[in-house]
Amino acid sequence: MRKRIVVAIYVLVGAMVGFYYLPLLWDVFNLHFALPLLVFLDIIIGALIFWLLGLLLAKPTMRLLAQIERELTRKNPLYLIFGALLTILGLILAVLISIPLWQTNIPVVNNVLPILLMLVFSYLGFRLGTTRIDEWKKLLNRRNQHDDKGEVLDRHDANYHHYKILDTNILIDGRIYDLVKTGFLEGTLLVPNFVLYELQYIADAGESIKRVRGRRGLDILNKLRSEKIVPIEMYDGDFEDIPEVDSKLIALAKKVDGAIVTNDYNLNKVIQFQNVDVLNINNLAKSLRPRVIPGETLNVVVVKKGTERQQGVAYLDDGTMVVVEDGRYFMNKPIEVEVTSALQTDAGRMIFARPLHSQRGIDEHAKDGGQAKDDGQAKSKSNKKK
Repeated sequence: MRKRIVVAIYVLVGAMVGFYYLPLLWDVFNLHFALPLLVFLDIIIGALIFWLLGLLLAKPTMRLLAQIERELTRKNPLYLIFGALLTILGLILAVLISIPLWQTNIPVVNNVLPILLMLVFSYLGFRLGTTRIDEWKKLLNRRNQHDDKGEVLDRHDANYHHYKILDTNILIDGRIYDLVKTGFLEGTLLVPNFVLYELQYIADAGESIKRVRGRRGLDILNKLRSEKIVPIEMYDGDFEDIPEVDSKLIALAKKVDGAIVTNDYNLNKVIQFQNVDVLNINNLAKSLRPRVIPGETLNVVVVKKGTERQQGVAYLDDGTMVVVEDGRYFMNKPIEVEVTSALQTDAGRMIFARPLHSQRGIDEHAKDGGQAKDDGQAKSKSNKKK
């Protein structure tokens, strides 16, 4: 069915081309026919020629149309709307400029130059509409000015950061998904197209390790979009004059007043040098790391019995629970304990420790037992000699 429609469009275009342009060909060959016969011949010849072209080019045309449809469905509706509007404005401007050119009798100026102007202005309008989407949205959604007691932060305020721009490494890392689920990351996540293309390039790499990393980043991005935990947008623009992806991220952050979310140490340093806000997930993990390490000693007071046999429970000044082995024997007494491990749970941090006193007692008991054994052996030897 689609093939027939494509061929019919070719036939219709051929009939129109024959009606308008074949009389010029008859004049060149100095052929003259009756006007009704001439019109009929022009339409039939043009339709037949383009019918043959339609049979040959129907499948390539359908493939091209299907590819265009796929590309259009992937685009943001605002991308299409602003691109179409600015293209129409460019054509209107080109027509207005071409009106005095059409009235001249210069062959190239009155026919070729207006067509070139329409092509150039329509292209410039499309590029202007599709690469400046953020500016057009801000122009259409201009907010009312608020006073100091207003509820909405102005973009010049220190705490205003609407966009959180994700780089390639943070998507491959995967922890951004867990961080978003906790609700601590506010605002709108922004994923530029050049980051998506880099992920696709890594996913199609020859090395299996790179392929796994790239596919993991794409899976994390799809989970963020499908679950809709926070708003997420795609940035369709590009900075064609900037080759590196990291530099493009910095330029985008400056453009939209956003903060870059990353775990790349080198990129973090470069961003800070460029006076752009950065959220490093490694710094966040470091700040949440337990403040005590295994082998460290603490002074605590066991205040209650633990759930397991012979365990005791103590608390630090900040409310952190300390589970002490054999702590039941030191109830309500200040003791010195050695940290064996620390555990971070949803309810908070938990520390496991053992008393240093019991360790010393065991060592002393072992020494006393060894000394008694030596004394007994000495006495038995003396008795045998006697």
